[in-house]
Amino acid sequence: MALNLTLGCWHYDRTRALADGSVQPEGIELEYRSAPQVGAIMERAMKGEFDVSELGITYYLRSLELPDPPFVAIPVFPNRLFRHGAIFVNKESGIQQPRDLIGRKVGELHRYGHDAGIWAKGPLHEDYGVAADSMRYYVGGLDAPSREADWAAPANPPGVTINALRPDQTLDKMLLDGEIDALFSAWIPPSMRAGSPKIGRLFEDFETVERDYFARTKIFPIMHTVVIKRSVYLENPWVARAVMDAFEKAKQAAQNIYRAGSVFFSPALMIPWAAALQERNRRLMGDDFWPYGIERNRTALEACLRYNRQQRLLSRDWKLEELFAPETLG
Repeated sequence: MALNLTLGCWHYDRTRALADGSVQPEGIELEYRSAPQVGAIMERAMKGEFDVSELGITYYLRSLELPDPPFVAIPVFPNRLFRHGAIFVNKESGIQQPRDLIGRKVGELHRYGHDAGIWAKGPLHEDYGVAADSMRYYVGGLDAPSREADWAAPANPPGVTINALRPDQTLDKMLLDGEIDALFSAWIPPSMRAGSPKIGRLFEDFETVERDYFARTKIFPIMHTVVIKRSVYLENPWVARAVMDAFEKAKQAAQNIYRAGSVFFSPALMIPWAAALQERNRRLMGDDFWPYGIERNRTALEACLRYNRQQRLLSRDWKLEELFAPETLG
């Protein structure tokens, strides 16, 4: 008899086969649940709604330091993005290069230490000498006031100045009005999407910068991992391997579609020159640039831990093998 479990995950190409049921974990009847925004999935996961869920890796790391950690992770990474392009500036602020951020007022989406902010600030520190604590932070909603978030405790590291926005403030308007000089955000500011000449990126040619970052470091940043309720895992430790294998099969199904489509210029995608982009990426990143498991992600995972420590978000050092279910380490 199959074990019935719920999975909370956004709609990605690499999880489509799980969503449509064409891939199922061995021994498990999986019910796939999603939401329009991935943040809602993570909130519901933190409140205990799902047996298995996608979760921002920084939230998972901080959950391990709770008195009764609620999750065990598997080394599956459904969301990866380079984040040099997630640093936005008011062009009238005088910020021309990374070191101009030192001493400035900067915004961060919802809270200090969201995944996009961590992965943007890590390279700023190591490649440009801009430490996270050299800036003053304003945290809140992008284009609407943030409601009080009770699902993830706000980070309040020593030595970092963090100010919560008032109910009448939003980060987009503050950036547009020059009340903050820059913004770290997983979402593109509405003022930039509307074409405001006042708003730009710190790295205008961010794709070139991000490709260089990968070429130098071999790091494809990991935003999210997959977690299992600890109570479910302790009763059924075999679930960890079964779920990981299913995610791998679903990812391979997506990869096969793209590889087959590229032979005749990827007509299934509404993206001009998609096949040429795939080839550029293959030359830089290899054929399988989205691996699961620890070993092929060790450099990226160690960078993630290092960046979290540099930004004072963790109270202890963690070994990678402590983060994931033992059944998934082989």
